[in-house]
Amino acid sequence: MARYIDGFVLPVPRKNLEAYRKMAEEAGEVWKEYGALEYIECVADDVQSGEVTSFPQSVQLQDDETVIFSWIVYESREKRDEVNEKVMKDPRIAGMDMQNLPFDGKRMFWGGFETIVEM
Repeated sequence: MARYIDGFVLPVPRKNLEAYRKMAEEAGEVWKEYGALEYIECVADDVQSGEVTSFPQSVQLQDDETVIFSWIVYESREKRDEVNEKVMKDPRIAGMDMQNLPFDGKRMFWGGFETIVEM
């Protein structure tokens, strides 16, 4: 059963971690309501800077920040597109103050992925 994954990596100031967690819980409820199979948010615990690249380097991590790694699982790319269209129109997401998020969205990166191995 090949599923589809949206993945995200972003920096969050440590002082905003609780606000981010709360926002992520609320957003996760919306995604799940519209059909996402899983919604996972993780905070860095054992993440080192590399010589060429790494999670910290990828988001230009500052001393007072941590890295968030998250993903959303869908049954297919088509289902993901359908879910995201509904999510973006939902007032709980569409009504968010994008100027006052608890993270720097300019240093966030994301993408959609087809699974090639599931065990």
